[in-house]
Amino acid sequence: MIPFSILDLAPIVEGGSAAESFANSVRLAELGERLGYRRFWLAEHHGMPGIASAATSVVIGHVAAATKAIRVGAGGIMLPNHAPLLIAEQFGTLDALYPGRIDLGLGRAPGSDLKVAGAMRRDLHAAAERFPADVEELISYFEGTGPIRAVPGDGASVDVWILGSSLYGASLAAHMGLPYAFASHFAPAALLPAISLYRRNFRPSKWLSAPYVMLGFNIIAADTDAEAQWLATSLLQAFVNLSLGQPARLQPPVAGYERQLPAATRARLADVLACSAIGAPETVAKAVAAFIAETGADELIVSGAIFDSGARLRSFEIAAEVRDALARRQAA
Repeated sequence: MIPFSILDLAPIVEGGSAAESFANSVRLAELGERLGYRRFWLAEHHGMPGIASAATSVVIGHVAAATKAIRVGAGGIMLPNHAPLLIAEQFGTLDALYPGRIDLGLGRAPGSDLKVAGAMRRDLHAAAERFPADVEELISYFEGTGPIRAVPGDGASVDVWILGSSLYGASLAAHMGLPYAFASHFAPAALLPAISLYRRNFRPSKWLSAPYVMLGFNIIAADTDAEAQWLATSLLQAFVNLSLGQPARLQPPVAGYERQLPAATRARLADVLACSAIGAPETVAKAVAAFIAETGADELIVSGAIFDSGARLRSFEIAAEVRDALARRQAA
């Protein structure tokens, strides 16, 4: 059975705080480590009331300090927001503190809007155009071949990934011979063409001898289908609020929420959440197995926006049980 990993957006729930979000992230990472998840990634977003991981490298260090073996990293760092040298220093520092455990996923999108970009003093268009060169420069600091020496950073053993939700990232990852993570958990439209292009054009490199694809997948699991569908209404509200340009803290579940939405909105949600499993263990197992069979994923990175922290932990526990059950079936 392929490995499962965790993608955490460090959600700030309605009525909660960033401090509570970070504590919940640590609890989830500790659980993930006990249950055999391979990695725990946090995502960079800015100006989002419901996401606490804006200072991504700081939160990665917080989670890594609370765990012992699970890989911890960024899914991802939005490189247009940063100078490559600074990211090399930050992740070189993390590697020095937690050697052999740090991942660095790099994205071309800003993770923000133009207003936030202005506050960060960034020209997003120019920075996005420089993305391939910036990735190469960043890696050069780890390898000690950059224009200056990154301290810390020089010689760091950081696994670099390319992230994407389009053909662009797939093409770059293939060209550079790097592992590729596709954001199918929220942008599934180009999934199959992107991973096909990546595998077809992959060039073996000193980092990777064969293509390696990790795919985002939402799992909202509970003991019954009805409970899972109710819990998932928090995720639905988040997507609807974002589509309206009104991002908010993660809202509590609302019974019958989806039925209240216009048909066009329900259709958009179905498209956005096409790579998802919502339900009891057997329901989730069927959806996961079908997704892996269709995509040939080498690894799944599981996302699950659930309002109640205890229910979120239970959902990831069920996801691990599903993984293990599918592995037993595969071996039988």
